Amino acid sequence: MAYTIIEVANTHGGNIKYVKELISQFSSFKDNFGIKFQPLHPDKLATKDFEWYSVYQELLFDSLEWDEIINLAKETKDVWLDIFDEYGVQILEENHSKVYGIKLQVSVLFNYAVLNALSKVDLSNKKLIINVASLDLDEIAYFLKKYEESLNPEEILIEVGFQGYPTLLQDSGISKINKVKNAFSKRIVFADHIDRESDYAVWLPALAIASGADIVEKHVLLENAETKYDMYSSLGVTQFTKMIEIVNNYEELLNAEFINNRELLYLEKSIMKPILKGAKEKGEYLSIEEDFEFKRSGKNGLNSKQIKDLISDFHILSVSKNKGETLQREDFKKANIATIIACRLKSTRLKEKALLKIGDLTSVELCIKNACKFENVNNVILATSDLESDLPLKDFTYNESVIFHQGDPEDVIQRYLDIARKLKVDIVIRVTADCPFIDNEILKILLKSHFEYGADYTTARDVAVGTNLEIINVQALEKVKKHFPSAEYSEYMTWYFMNNLEYFRVNLVDLPKNLVRNYRLTLDYNEDIILFNKIVDNFKTNPDYTISDIFDLLDKKPELPEINNHIQLKYKTDQVLIDTLNSKTKIS
Repeated sequence: MAYTIIEVANTHGGNIKYVKELISQFSSFKDNFGIKFQPLHPDKLATKDFEWYSVYQELLFDSLEWDEIINLAKETKDVWLDIFDEYGVQILEENHSKVYGIKLQVSVLFNYAVLNALSKVDLSNKKLIINVASLDLDEIAYFLKKYEESLNPEEILIEVGFQGYPTLLQDSGISKINKVKNAFSKRIVFADHIDRESDYAVWLPALAIASGADIVEKHVLLENAETKYDMYSSLGVTQFTKMIEIVNNYEELLNAEFINNRELLYLEKSIMKPILKGAKEKGEYLSIEEDFEFKRSGKNGLNSKQIKDLISDFHILSVSKNKGETLQREDFKKANIATIIACRLKSTRLKEKALLKIGDLTSVELCIKNACKFENVNNVILATSDLESDLPLKDFTYNESVIFHQGDPEDVIQRYLDIARKLKVDIVIRVTADCPFIDNEILKILLKSHFEYGADYTTARDVAVGTNLEIINVQALEKVKKHFPSAEYSEYMTWYFMNNLEYFRVNLVDLPKNLVRNYRLTLDYNEDIILFNKIVDNFKTNPDYTISDIFDLLDKKPELPEINNHIQLKYKTDQVLIDTLNSKTKIS
């Protein structure tokens, strides 16, 4: 016989005496049986305007009552919990050793608050059931991977079936069992919610088992007792004992469509919607993990996956939003992203280093060439001073699509903001022209992480000197400028963010090991230009070489990095400069 979960749900109506009598009435079902409860809290599950909020208030049991219920149930069966909100996670933690497994409804899969709470609980010896009603196979794969990685349970089981009023026969989910089982090689749970007055209420679970289900979940109630909620599909003990009879004639059920409009409507009505924790200004960046709480609500709005997809596609807010509001598709716009390359011809250690040749191109042109390979970037800008001595750079922009901008000679932040305001740029990729080997592979990782984290400033934690990039929100640059009207040390722009972590959301990214080396690929000394030309000479037959190719070359020819590996970075070794930067870039 397949393992069977007795689903108590909310038939108790908040009456603990009812629950105890129900446990007693089904106590004879011992071997290969579980019993499942739904600990929930109205204020964690829904907003007060939600139509079922008052019912949730009625259904609430406190911790002591749940302890009593779980101890009684465990005497004869495995105990399962349906987790809907953080209160359910609390009850799980308080009864951790007594709980055999947990279940997440499809609507809860979108709730990052519950996911974060569960990630702090040891689930390594617990079963996890995830309901997949209304999800296609790609979405199921997405959530399987997410919950396996985030929660590390002993086993994940996939459940088909959803509860509707009425739940039509063709909505039972029978047709999904083999498809899902073959696609993911997981044990399948079948949740049946057919009308208890129908003959199908008894034989449909058996039909599911014949179709490949490993576990059956069935709602139950007390016989000959008043039941206020969830009675529609719940069986009394007499019907329950007949439930596993073998039945025929199920072929029509196997051909039911995989997802139908009623399932989608169910998800739409039950999904916990992301609601803003605080007000957000137009142009701000969002983190699905940091900026939202998740509740069932009567408000219309995007779900967490839809918002996350927009963020992953580099969208930001196009309008200001208030605390407690949901978000619509029209509240977003694609961010305007620009790479700004700062460059001057005033170098003292290596005169006019930007115009020195590396292969067939000047140093600044090689830098621009690689910047032009960046994906998801709207403009590449060469930003120099408005001094006549820097005007020759106008002839070294690599191609006509690159914008040449002249601005403040010393205040680099002002120079950036002048062109950013003119072009309505939202995000700046900060590059200095003395780093000719910047690479799109690193940029993709940093830019993706920047949006996912909702950061003000993003950079790699460890990286070869000269290959790092900085992703900076223009709003964050404006904030720096507000505190430092004359940002005299903005040549060292990083300090204004790293030195003020309480003011900015800073995101330090660990790059994959294949993109991290202890090499020097920045141009400041003659040894650097010698090394760079030797690198380029090795790629005459491969003009589209990447940073990975350069690392492979330097790994195989250790004599090359030895040319300049003795040179140290001034801002890392000059204590006087470090002390000055720490003092002058700190927001007081």
